[in-house]
Amino acid sequence: MKVVKVTGHRVDPGWRKNWIFVQVETDDGITGWGECYSQSDRDLAVLAQVTELGRYLTDRDPQLIRHFRHIVFNDYVGRRGSMEVFSALSGIEAALWDIVGKACGQPVHALLGGRVRESVRVYANGWSHGMKDPKGIAEAASAVVEGGYTALKLDPLPGPVRSFIDRNEINAACRVVEAVRDAVGPDVDLLVDAHRRLSASNAMALERRFRDYDLFWYEEPCPCENVAALREVRDRSETPIVTGEAAYTKFGFAEIIRNRAVDILNPDVAACGGILELLEIAAMAAAEHIALSPHNYNSTTLALSATVHASLCAENFLITEYFMPFEEVGLTVAPDALTPVGGYIKAPDAPGLGLTIDQAVIAERPGRVYPARGLPNVGTEGP
Repeated sequence: MKVVKVTGHRVDPGWRKNWIFVQVETDDGITGWGECYSQSDRDLAVLAQVTELGRYLTDRDPQLIRHFRHIVFNDYVGRRGSMEVFSALSGIEAALWDIVGKACGQPVHALLGGRVRESVRVYANGWSHGMKDPKGIAEAASAVVEGGYTALKLDPLPGPVRSFIDRNEINAACRVVEAVRDAVGPDVDLLVDAHRRLSASNAMALERRFRDYDLFWYEEPCPCENVAALREVRDRSETPIVTGEAAYTKFGFAEIIRNRAVDILNPDVAACGGILELLEIAAMAAAEHIALSPHNYNSTTLALSATVHASLCAENFLITEYFMPFEEVGLTVAPDALTPVGGYIKAPDAPGLGLTIDQAVIAERPGRVYPARGLPNVGTEGP
């Protein structure tokens, strides 16, 4: 069996960013599908990497997944990677697993050594995007819980994203979290995300205030490349600290793990290098008693399925992410997409990643251009 064609698809889900799907076709008539991580305005760069990597994959055996990863890392990028490269590789790698699973008539998790659990727990995200009023956010949180979720994540900090915040911003964040905790009660797990924005001192000041709300975790208080800052926050925190969505491959996680800088890692299967890479990162973390909680700011179709298959096999798995606003369009793209029930997704048993992709729907939803973001030009804000 040989790969004959690799195609990237840019899909508009109608919210925040475009999805990037990868279609890998073989001479045996088996087609595999995967998904790359994307960000608005960086999706075309990821798509370009998919196209170039397709040249390296054509005429190769799709079953030699480890070999292709080796080629990409050593020969294609010369060990000088980027988010765009590793996101493209991740989507292609998932598509290769989809092909192998279909050829064997087995779900991907069965090919990875078999699952260690029957289902994976998910937390809801995206439900509070754009909201600022604590009361409105609390009401939205209650609706999420009424929908069956037992864990939900939010970023309560006001914008813009800056490393140093003042007391007013800390108070504003605490008002949001307090309102949500009061609305959902003590038994729902609350996860707070700072999106890599804070200095260590500001991160610790905020964590001290968060202790009143019994958080499940405090995600990315500082940039993940500043391992010393993360370790400083973790050492003084009473809340579990998380990082990893902006790190790529096991080499990007090695120092974080070696220094036990966090309690939980959240690599993204559609960005870190793929399913195998995620499991290798998980194994490295397990040796230091660090938990795995995959990031999944992707569609609720292919990347979610790849995440679920890997999570079923990771012994130190804790919980993973489900972006609610992507669900409606996701179900039109893949009517058999995995969906949570009572906050859990059951282990799929269909071959490969287990999804049927409707190419007609993809064709009807070409990617869009999103407006540029950022503060006004210097000099326009007053003194």
